[in-house]
Amino acid sequence: MRTIDPKPGRLRAATAAIGLLLVAAGLALLPSPGYGAKTKLPAARREWLAKVSYIITKEEKKIFTELPDSGRDDFIVQFWQRRDPTPDSERNEFKIEYEDRVAKAEAMFRGEGRPGWQTDRGRIFILFGPPSERLTYPMDASGFCREVWYYGSFPVVFIDQHCAGYFVMTAINLEHLQELNIAQGYFQKTFTQNKKLFDYQVSMARTRYEAGVYEGKVYVDIPYDTIWFNFKEGKLETAFEVHVEISEQNGNMVWQTEGTFPLALAEKDLVENRKARYRIEFPLRLDKDVDHLKGAKLRMDVSVKSTTEGDELKKVVNFQLKF
Repeated sequence: MRTIDPKPGRLRAATAAIGLLLVAAGLALLPSPGYGAKTKLPAARREWLAKVSYIITKEEKKIFTELPDSGRDDFIVQFWQRRDPTPDSERNEFKIEYEDRVAKAEAMFRGEGRPGWQTDRGRIFILFGPPSERLTYPMDASGFCREVWYYGSFPVVFIDQHCAGYFVMTAINLEHLQELNIAQGYFQKTFTQNKKLFDYQVSMARTRYEAGVYEGKVYVDIPYDTIWFNFKEGKLETAFEVHVEISEQNGNMVWQTEGTFPLALAEKDLVENRKARYRIEFPLRLDKDVDHLKGAKLRMDVSVKSTTEGDELKKVVNFQLKF
């Protein structure tokens, strides 16, 4: 069950709790780089990721940055589908409400040297919606201007130290932090998925370089707690179809490999390994014109398909060979 207030214009506060806790702690909500390399996103992708930074999960953000750009449109569609409170209808109320709040925050709180939806007041408006009461105070004895927003009995205070239109949210006391923790627990209980998103990590290690021959290993590590299994004859079974390509920036193919890897476990083994990763390993050997690859920027395209779910996840890793 996903939590959303069905009344128009009223996203339930529980859906905002995680983002608000980060704001209260003064932490920046920014996209994280991809695994093993800094991922440069096109401007439109960076903007989308920034605008959903209040609600996107850490694992979703990681997967999005590691996808090839051709796969990001499908990711965005699925991102909103996962949050659709009425998946059988044509309207996605959550998406409509969230995007409407971003647009209103942009119009209402512009003028602080950044987009309105990135300001402190914009963040709270997006996460909690319009306050039930909004009080503004001109310059007081301390020289500050203030705004106090009330959501029921819960106040959020913004201070403008120079009365210049730049409002910063002040610290939240322990009582209110406890209320947010309760909301966060409710959010996590009712809004998260039944299982983690399917994901994997890619890494590579050199084992030998000698006489123009480069040897190493490519690893694909899949967390057990993201894997779906079939139950057959007392065993949990699945398999992964993996394809790996390494190419130069000009598209010239350097190396490729593929394979199907079955996995079978007893239930007790899965319980014991729930925090571990299933490792797929490929031997890597480059013995043709390998010296010209020294210092070259290379690209690794990886595709992993789960035969249980039929889902395929593609990733791109930019790297350089270590000689």
